[in-house]
Amino acid sequence: MDSTPHRIVIKLGTGLLTEDGGTGLDVRQFRRLTYEIADLVQRGMQCIIVSSGAVGAGLMALGLTERPKDLASIQACAAIGQSRLMRLYSSLFGRRGLLVAQVLLTHFDLDSRTRYANAKNTLERLLASRRVVPIINENDTVAVEELRFGDNDRLSAEVARLVHADLLILLTSANGLTLDGDPEGEPIPEVTDVESVAHLASAERGQFSVGGMASKLQAVKLAVDSGITAVIAHGRKPGVLPRVAAGEAVGTRFVPPVLAS
Repeated sequence: MDSTPHRIVIKLGTGLLTEDGGTGLDVRQFRRLTYEIADLVQRGMQCIIVSSGAVGAGLMALGLTERPKDLASIQACAAIGQSRLMRLYSSLFGRRGLLVAQVLLTHFDLDSRTRYANAKNTLERLLASRRVVPIINENDTVAVEELRFGDNDRLSAEVARLVHADLLILLTSANGLTLDGDPEGEPIPEVTDVESVAHLASAERGQFSVGGMASKLQAVKLAVDSGITAVIAHGRKPGVLPRVAAGEAVGTRFVPPVLAS
């Protein structure tokens, strides 16, 4: 039986998309990741990107050295950075003959039955074209604090459920979930009970990011409970995406009980 995933949601975080120290978008990293994703698309897989980076791109454009604390400033950074982010994606995917589609979501969009259906229909139409890569982000410019996802880990899991994805890939700056919390340590290869490893997660996060390993495990739990396999892997190591899609032992793979070997 062919185990190749048909529909994949790929989450790319701020720490993964910015240069060391958060001084700007890491164009070389964008180039490599978009190339790997384009390769998956051209092999027949449907890929949806849940991308961070808009706030980071905006604060860097403004010359800020740290993420603002107040919501209005964060929203202003997102407004400035979103176009810069999408322009880069459009340019890089365009080199492979692919189009990008920007989809901004808020909690309301996935909590309202009508908006949920509309978002789903839009994504299904985009994916049906076979040459469009939807790029999703939380609509930071209009979301309010109580309703924000708080990070794109949770959003990526919600999107995976929305489109009935086969696979959710959370790329981060760690090899996966490790026993000692060392991001460069040997990852636990497979987990079938997310709650049993929750104590291993660290809530630490980077200066320019919002999530952490604890946030990723919460997203994984949401996906696995919906029957979706999830993988946490190191996004700065070349070739990770095609290897994960091929089912190789990369990072930590979280398997729904019904699919566990």
